Amino acid sequence: MTKNMGSADKIVRTIIAIVALYLYFSGTVTGTVGIVLIVLAVVFLLTSLVSFCPLYTLFGMKTCKTKKA
Repeated sequence: MTKNMGSADKIVRTIIAIVALYLYFSGTVTGTVGIVLIVLAVVFLLTSLVSFCPLYTLFGMKTCKTKKA
């Protein structure tokens, strides 16, 4: 599993996850939409922690800097 996420991508995902968690735990978003929001927040946090997004490999994307030989 090689890294395919850059630092800007990780920061944006973390911020989105924090906002989603805040919206859920403050009671702004509830019900099914709240549960979906929590699941997405957890996925965003996990992918930003490991610097790997499975969808990026499906589409052949990379947001991290490549090392020049």
